[in-house]
Amino acid sequence: MKQVASLRYGVIFKKAFCDVMVFKGFVRDILGIQLDIDKVETEKVFDTVIGSVKTQFDLFAEDKKKRIIVDIQHQRHIDHYDRFLHYHCVALLEQIKSSSDYRANLKVYTIVVLTSGDKYKKDVLITDFSPRDLSGNKVNEIAHKIIFLCPKYVNENTPESYREWLEAIEDSLDGEVDESHYKLAEIQQVFRHIERDDISPDERARMIEEYHLEEAIDEGVKKAKKTIIKNMLAKNISMATIVEVTNLTANEIEDLLMNNDE
Repeated sequence: MKQVASLRYGVIFKKAFCDVMVFKGFVRDILGIQLDIDKVETEKVFDTVIGSVKTQFDLFAEDKKKRIIVDIQHQRHIDHYDRFLHYHCVALLEQIKSSSDYRANLKVYTIVVLTSGDKYKKDVLITDFSPRDLSGNKVNEIAHKIIFLCPKYVNENTPESYREWLEAIEDSLDGEVDESHYKLAEIQQVFRHIERDDISPDERARMIEEYHLEEAIDEGVKKAKKTIIKNMLAKNISMATIVEVTNLTANEIEDLLMNNDE
Protein backbone atom coordinates (compact mmCIF):
# COMPACT_ATOMS: atom_id res chain seq x y z
CA MET A 1 0.00 0.00 0.00
CA LYS A 2 1.22 3.48 -0.85
CA GLN A 3 0.50 6.58 1.25
CA VAL A 4 -0.68 9.41 -1.01
CA ALA A 5 -2.24 12.84 -0.95
CA SER A 6 -5.90 12.72 -1.94
CA LEU A 7 -6.91 13.62 -5.48
CA ARG A 8 -9.94 15.36 -4.03
CA TYR A 9 -7.73 18.43 -3.65
CA GLY A 10 -7.31 20.62 -6.71
CA VAL A 11 -3.67 21.32 -5.93
CA ILE A 12 -2.92 17.58 -5.87
CA PHE A 13 -5.03 16.70 -8.91
CA LYS A 14 -3.30 19.42 -10.94
CA LYS A 15 0.12 18.29 -9.69
CA ALA A 16 -0.51 14.79 -11.07
CA PHE A 17 -2.51 15.51 -14.20
CA CYS A 18 -0.42 18.39 -15.54
CA ASP A 19 2.16 15.72 -16.38
CA VAL A 20 1.94 15.47 -20.18
CA MET A 21 2.18 11.67 -20.15
CA VAL A 22 -0.61 11.39 -17.57
CA PHE A 23 -2.83 13.95 -19.28
CA LYS A 24 -2.47 12.31 -22.68
CA GLY A 25 -3.20 8.86 -21.22
CA PHE A 26 -6.29 10.14 -19.42
CA VAL A 27 -7.65 11.85 -22.53
CA ARG A 28 -6.84 8.79 -24.67
CA ASP A 29 -8.88 6.50 -22.42
CA ILE A 30 -11.78 8.89 -21.71
CA LEU A 31 -12.19 10.50 -25.13
CA GLY A 32 -10.42 8.06 -27.42
CA ILE A 33 -8.22 10.91 -28.67
CA GLN A 34 -4.46 10.84 -29.15
CA LEU A 35 -3.23 14.32 -28.30
CA ASP A 36 -0.23 15.98 -29.93
CA ILE A 37 0.93 18.28 -27.10
CA ASP A 38 4.13 19.10 -25.23
CA LYS A 39 2.63 20.99 -22.27
CA VAL A 40 -0.42 21.16 -20.02
CA GLU A 41 -1.34 24.52 -18.51
CA THR A 42 -2.83 24.86 -15.04
CA GLU A 43 -5.21 27.62 -13.92
CA LYS A 44 -5.50 28.83 -17.51
CA VAL A 45 -7.18 32.19 -18.09
CA PHE A 46 -7.82 33.75 -21.49
CA ASP A 47 -6.62 37.31 -22.05
CA THR A 48 -10.05 38.32 -23.33
CA VAL A 49 -12.90 38.01 -20.83
CA ILE A 50 -15.95 36.29 -22.32
CA GLY A 51 -19.16 37.35 -20.58
CA SER A 52 -19.29 38.78 -17.08
CA VAL A 53 -17.22 36.11 -15.32
CA LYS A 54 -13.47 35.60 -15.69
CA THR A 55 -13.17 31.84 -16.18
CA GLN A 56 -10.18 29.84 -14.97
CA PHE A 57 -9.55 26.29 -16.19
CA ASP A 58 -7.87 23.80 -13.83
CA LEU A 59 -6.04 21.95 -16.62
CA PHE A 60 -5.88 23.06 -20.23
CA ALA A 61 -4.12 21.61 -23.26
CA GLU A 62 -4.30 22.48 -26.92
CA ASP A 63 -3.02 20.78 -30.01
CA LYS A 64 -3.52 21.94 -33.59
CA LYS A 65 -7.01 20.44 -33.83
CA LYS A 66 -8.39 20.22 -30.32
CA ARG A 67 -8.74 21.99 -26.99
CA ILE A 68 -8.99 19.70 -23.99
CA ILE A 69 -10.12 21.01 -20.62
CA VAL A 70 -10.04 18.93 -17.44
CA ASP A 71 -11.58 20.27 -14.24
CA ILE A 72 -11.53 18.67 -10.81
CA GLN A 73 -14.51 19.42 -8.57
CA HIS A 74 -14.85 17.96 -5.09
CA GLN A 75 -17.46 20.25 -3.58
CA ARG A 76 -20.95 19.58 -4.89
CA HIS A 77 -22.38 22.76 -6.41
CA ILE A 78 -26.04 23.05 -7.26
CA ASP A 79 -25.02 24.71 -10.53
CA HIS A 80 -22.07 22.57 -11.62
CA TYR A 81 -23.72 21.43 -14.86
CA ASP A 82 -24.35 25.04 -15.82
CA ARG A 83 -20.96 26.13 -14.47
CA PHE A 84 -19.00 23.77 -16.69
CA LEU A 85 -21.25 24.43 -19.67
CA HIS A 86 -20.19 28.07 -19.24
CA TYR A 87 -16.50 27.08 -19.07
CA HIS A 88 -16.93 24.97 -22.19
CA CYS A 89 -18.67 27.75 -24.11
CA VAL A 90 -15.97 30.24 -23.13
CA ALA A 91 -13.36 27.97 -24.73
CA LEU A 92 -15.52 27.91 -27.86
CA LEU A 93 -16.41 31.59 -28.02
CA GLU A 94 -12.84 32.73 -27.42
CA GLN A 95 -11.98 31.31 -30.84
CA ILE A 96 -14.56 33.35 -32.76
CA LYS A 97 -12.90 36.51 -34.00
CA SER A 98 -15.31 37.66 -36.73
CA SER A 99 -19.00 37.50 -37.55
CA SER A 100 -18.01 36.25 -41.00
CA ASP A 101 -17.42 32.74 -39.62
CA TYR A 102 -18.84 31.31 -36.40
CA ARG A 103 -17.08 27.97 -36.69
CA ALA A 104 -14.51 27.21 -33.99
CA ASN A 105 -11.29 26.02 -35.58
CA LEU A 106 -10.50 23.80 -32.58
CA LYS A 107 -12.78 21.08 -31.25
CA VAL A 108 -13.41 21.60 -27.54
CA TYR A 109 -13.72 18.72 -25.08
CA THR A 110 -14.29 19.30 -21.37
CA ILE A 111 -13.84 16.53 -18.78
CA VAL A 112 -15.19 17.25 -15.30
CA VAL A 113 -14.20 14.96 -12.41
CA LEU A 114 -16.71 15.12 -9.54
CA THR A 115 -14.89 13.38 -6.69
CA SER A 116 -17.61 13.85 -4.06
CA GLY A 117 -20.34 12.40 -6.26
CA ASP A 118 -23.49 13.86 -7.76
CA LYS A 119 -27.22 13.82 -7.07
CA TYR A 120 -27.90 11.64 -10.13
CA LYS A 121 -25.45 8.95 -8.92
CA LYS A 122 -24.20 8.18 -12.44
CA ASP A 123 -20.63 7.18 -13.24
CA VAL A 124 -20.60 8.99 -16.59
CA LEU A 125 -22.84 11.72 -18.00
CA ILE A 126 -22.27 13.30 -21.42
CA THR A 127 -23.40 16.61 -22.87
CA ASP A 128 -22.86 16.76 -26.61
CA PHE A 129 -23.81 19.34 -29.19
CA SER A 130 -24.44 17.09 -32.16
CA PRO A 131 -27.65 17.95 -34.03
CA ARG A 132 -30.04 15.01 -34.36
CA ASP A 133 -33.36 14.31 -35.98
CA LEU A 134 -36.55 13.40 -34.15
CA SER A 135 -35.56 9.73 -34.22
CA GLY A 136 -32.33 10.52 -32.38
CA ASN A 137 -30.04 10.08 -35.38
CA LYS A 138 -27.03 12.40 -35.25
CA VAL A 139 -25.40 14.30 -38.07
CA ASN A 140 -21.65 14.78 -37.96
CA GLU A 141 -21.66 18.55 -37.71
CA ILE A 142 -20.57 19.54 -34.18
CA ALA A 143 -18.06 17.44 -32.23
CA HIS A 144 -17.72 19.47 -29.03
CA LYS A 145 -18.50 17.50 -25.88
CA ILE A 146 -18.59 17.69 -22.05
CA ILE A 147 -18.07 14.51 -20.01
CA PHE A 148 -18.88 14.39 -16.29
CA LEU A 149 -17.13 11.59 -14.39
CA CYS A 150 -18.11 10.46 -10.88
CA PRO A 151 -15.55 7.93 -9.55
CA LYS A 152 -17.84 7.16 -6.61
CA TYR A 153 -20.33 5.39 -8.88
CA VAL A 154 -18.07 3.11 -10.92
CA ASN A 155 -19.84 -0.17 -11.64
CA GLU A 156 -19.63 -3.25 -13.84
CA ASN A 157 -21.15 -1.31 -16.75
CA THR A 158 -18.60 1.51 -16.62
CA PRO A 159 -16.56 1.42 -19.86
CA GLU A 160 -13.38 -0.54 -19.27
CA SER A 161 -11.18 2.28 -20.57
CA TYR A 162 -12.68 4.62 -17.93
CA ARG A 163 -12.75 2.21 -15.03
CA GLU A 164 -9.11 2.04 -14.01
CA TRP A 165 -8.79 5.83 -13.95
CA LEU A 166 -11.96 6.33 -11.94
CA GLU A 167 -11.07 3.56 -9.50
CA ALA A 168 -7.60 5.06 -9.00
CA ILE A 169 -9.04 8.52 -8.28
CA GLU A 170 -11.58 7.10 -5.84
CA ASP A 171 -8.91 4.88 -4.24
CA SER A 172 -6.76 7.92 -3.47
CA LEU A 173 -9.45 9.80 -1.57
CA ASP A 174 -8.68 8.10 1.76
CA GLY A 175 -4.94 8.81 1.40
CA GLU A 176 -3.89 5.25 0.60
CA VAL A 177 -3.76 3.22 -2.62
CA ASP A 178 -2.95 -0.35 -3.54
CA GLU A 179 -0.73 0.41 -6.55
CA SER A 180 -0.51 -3.29 -7.49
CA HIS A 181 -4.18 -3.13 -8.54
CA TYR A 182 -3.40 -0.81 -11.46
CA LYS A 183 -1.72 -1.75 -14.74
CA LEU A 184 -1.58 1.54 -16.63
CA ALA A 185 1.84 3.20 -16.59
CA GLU A 186 0.17 6.61 -16.50
CA ILE A 187 -1.69 5.75 -13.31
CA GLN A 188 1.51 4.52 -11.68
CA GLN A 189 2.95 7.91 -12.66
CA VAL A 190 0.01 9.63 -10.93
CA PHE A 191 0.80 7.73 -7.74
CA ARG A 192 4.45 8.75 -7.93
CA HIS A 193 3.44 12.41 -8.22
CA ILE A 194 1.13 12.29 -5.20
CA GLU A 195 3.20 10.21 -2.77
CA ARG A 196 2.65 11.75 0.65
CA ASP A 197 6.36 12.15 1.38
CA ASP A 198 6.85 14.14 -1.83
CA ILE A 199 4.19 16.76 -1.12
CA SER A 200 5.83 20.15 -0.59
CA PRO A 201 5.06 22.46 2.36
CA ASP A 202 3.36 24.88 -0.03
CA GLU A 203 1.16 22.10 -1.44
CA ARG A 204 0.25 20.96 2.07
CA ALA A 205 -0.72 24.53 2.97
CA ARG A 206 -2.94 24.77 -0.12
CA MET A 207 -4.56 21.43 0.76
CA ILE A 208 -5.40 22.78 4.21
CA GLU A 209 -6.85 25.94 2.67
CA GLU A 210 -9.01 23.88 0.33
CA TYR A 211 -10.17 21.68 3.20
CA HIS A 212 -11.24 24.62 5.36
CA LEU A 213 -12.96 26.28 2.40
CA GLU A 214 -14.93 23.09 1.68
CA GLU A 215 -15.89 22.84 5.35
CA ALA A 216 -17.12 26.44 5.36
CA ILE A 217 -19.11 25.91 2.16
CA ASP A 218 -20.59 22.66 3.51
CA GLU A 219 -21.66 24.39 6.69
CA GLY A 220 -23.23 27.25 4.77
CA VAL A 221 -25.12 24.86 2.51
CA LYS A 222 -26.39 22.85 5.51
CA LYS A 223 -27.66 25.97 7.25
CA ALA A 224 -29.37 27.17 4.09
CA LYS A 225 -31.05 23.79 3.54
CA LYS A 226 -32.13 23.64 7.17
CA THR A 227 -33.79 27.05 6.85
CA ILE A 228 -35.54 26.02 3.64
CA ILE A 229 -36.77 22.74 5.17
CA LYS A 230 -38.14 24.50 8.26
CA ASN A 231 -39.98 27.01 6.09
CA MET A 232 -41.44 24.23 3.94
CA LEU A 233 -42.56 22.26 6.99
CA ALA A 234 -44.17 25.39 8.42
CA LYS A 235 -46.22 25.61 5.21
CA ASN A 236 -47.28 21.96 5.57
CA ILE A 237 -45.41 20.87 2.45
CA SER A 238 -45.14 17.09 2.27
CA MET A 239 -41.94 15.25 3.14
CA ALA A 240 -41.93 13.66 -0.33
CA THR A 241 -41.81 17.12 -1.91
CA ILE A 242 -39.09 18.27 0.49
CA VAL A 243 -36.99 15.20 -0.36
CA GLU A 244 -37.35 15.97 -4.07
CA VAL A 245 -36.53 19.68 -3.71
CA THR A 246 -33.53 19.29 -1.37
CA ASN A 247 -32.08 16.09 -2.87
CA LEU A 248 -31.83 14.66 0.65
CA THR A 249 -33.30 11.46 2.02
CA ALA A 250 -35.90 11.57 4.78
CA ASN A 251 -33.26 10.32 7.25
CA GLU A 252 -30.79 13.02 6.17
CA ILE A 253 -33.47 15.66 6.63
CA GLU A 254 -34.26 14.35 10.11
CA ASP A 255 -30.56 14.36 11.06
CA LEU A 256 -30.15 17.90 9.72
CA LEU A 257 -33.11 19.18 11.71
CA MET A 258 -31.83 17.48 14.89
CA ASN A 259 -28.41 19.10 14.51
CA ASN A 260 -28.41 22.03 16.92
CA ASP A 261 -26.18 24.52 15.14
CA GLU A 262 -27.95 27.70 16.11
